[in-house]
Amino acid sequence: MIILSILFFITAILYSSVGFGGGSTYLALMLIWNIPFYIFPVIALFCNIIVVSGNSINYIRSGNLNFKLLAPYLVGSVPFAFFGASISISKEIFEILLFIILIIAGIFLLIESKSFNNKQIKINSIPKLVSVFIGSIIGFISGIIGIGGGIFLSPILFLMKAGYPKQIATTASLFILINSIFGVAGQLTKSIVFDEFLNYWPLFIAVLIGGQIGNFLNIKFLSGKTLAIITSLLVIFVAIRMGFRVLP
Repeated sequence: MIILSILFFITAILYSSVGFGGGSTYLALMLIWNIPFYIFPVIALFCNIIVVSGNSINYIRSGNLNFKLLAPYLVGSVPFAFFGASISISKEIFEILLFIILIIAGIFLLIESKSFNNKQIKINSIPKLVSVFIGSIIGFISGIIGIGGGIFLSPILFLMKAGYPKQIATTASLFILINSIFGVAGQLTKSIVFDEFLNYWPLFIAVLIGGQIGNFLNIKFLSGKTLAIITSLLVIFVAIRMGFRVLP
């Protein structure tokens, strides 16, 4: 548990530094550590909530919340995140889906890192129905696996030039927070042993501290581009490590 807590701590630092929660990597680490499968999503989603709560508060206090940008994605994602989380899948399917998601997420983060070079951005107006549809797809996938989905939403918003970088970071953090809350609610519809869930409290302490450090690094020291590249490499490394386990 000590080594796993340290890895959760490092993950929380890296992910929170770019406005994410780290759910996908928490899941992969638990899979590698042979944590009981049925408890995966609740632990990962709860860690997400802990990490991105601080980010969301800081972003909002900085005046970067664009509710018009966030709202349609939440309208699509929230019901599907709950629905996806209520679906039970086998461990084999879970491993394959998580492997694919980690690879895609790592690539998306590399793409997003290039967006930090753009000093002048022409903001595009995205049709509300398109935003709702994107939100619903991300929400459903996130609910099934047990992640917040911001690691997909943020690069998509950058690619569509849907908002300014700080607005997108704020949108992604709140998207992760709210999706994770409804994901936990969906998980409650399944038989989960919460006594065992509470046994993993060191992981929650680790991500709480790591999340605060990562947010501080983002604000004070490292550039957004550098942090995005580091995080993407971490995601890809974990995906490759998982690949040896999943693929024959």
